[in-house]
Amino acid sequence: MMSSPPAAATEPPSSDEGLLPAASTPTSKFPNSTHLPQIPITWPVDGSLTVSWIFNLIQAFDWASRAIPPSEFPSVLPVGVFDKLVLAASKILHKEPNCVQIDEKSGLMADSRVVVVGDVHGQLHDVLFLLTDAGFPSQDRFYVFNGDYVDRGAWGLEVFLLLLAWKVVMPHRVYLLRGNHESKYCTSVYGFEKEVYTKYGDNGKHVYRKCLGCFEGLPLASIIAGKVYTAHGGLFRGTIITPSKRSKKKNRKVVHNPEVTSLTLGNLEELGKARRSVLDPPWEGPNLIPGDVLWSDPSMSPGLAPNKERGIGLLWGPDCTEAFLKKFNLKLIIRSHEGPDARDKRPDLGGMDLGYTIDHTVESGKLITLFSAPDYPQFQVALVPYAI
Repeated sequence: MMSSPPAAATEPPSSDEGLLPAASTPTSKFPNSTHLPQIPITWPVDGSLTVSWIFNLIQAFDWASRAIPPSEFPSVLPVGVFDKLVLAASKILHKEPNCVQIDEKSGLMADSRVVVVGDVHGQLHDVLFLLTDAGFPSQDRFYVFNGDYVDRGAWGLEVFLLLLAWKVVMPHRVYLLRGNHESKYCTSVYGFEKEVYTKYGDNGKHVYRKCLGCFEGLPLASIIAGKVYTAHGGLFRGTIITPSKRSKKKNRKVVHNPEVTSLTLGNLEELGKARRSVLDPPWEGPNLIPGDVLWSDPSMSPGLAPNKERGIGLLWGPDCTEAFLKKFNLKLIIRSHEGPDARDKRPDLGGMDLGYTIDHTVESGKLITLFSAPDYPQFQVALVPYAI
């Protein structure tokens, strides 16, 4: 784990190997360029995005955040370009499994670096600093974003669209996981819906719906190099096979039982079969795994229990962390979901003042909570935390 040092010069990234043409080198390095961006942003004639296109997008978003009111955002990114970007990214995301494997088949090598990023909550300038500091995605630099791109911060739309652009250009180097805030409920309460309507006016409803549809396609978790499990909230319950009332031998059905006495730790096969394409992960019924993965929290008490504080998801203890790591031959769990304000209410666990904390240390490995939004309320760290 590390917090980022002062920004260093970064070489321009290259395109995803074997998937897209080599990207042209930007005329200047972000963020020191004095050139104004080319606006409005236009969609390439051939439909192929490049790293140069993304660098112009970065400069345009950064300039717009400082120079124009939010209501003029369509003059920077017309709704037609928004539509094409979201469509291109959604086609990729919806094809990915619930738990993406980042391994040799993805191009991961012994000397590759994988940067894991926690909640960013619409903090555009911190995301830009992070990308510059840790290094832009490249052939040997992978990124896993652990969800919560929107809400609370003023530039959730820009953050989400920028990451979608990276996903389109480098689909096997950039991985975007879903957070609990990538949902209809949270975005309608915590600011993203209002942000979209402010920026796109009469087209706000259309843009918001497109974003919600894209949220549904985001994978739930990842496994890096066969050893590191990442998910926004964390672990999840298992499914229980019960006989149907019609027959004790046939027509068996799978149910998720939320009762404390029947809670069991889930496995990766069950995670892979969960239905993630929902606007809001349900808190009751047969499809509880997505809600668990997005909303659950670690605890120092052993076992599994309903997460009564949140009203959805679970609490899991160190014994569950050990069981999950051991069963799947893992060494580390990286989750996010809790900022300093949440940890202030949970004195039994470590604080988040540094942007991360080790919650469980067990025989097979560790559980870490990572939070990457330094301008979040009560967050005192001046740097952008991320894990490599």
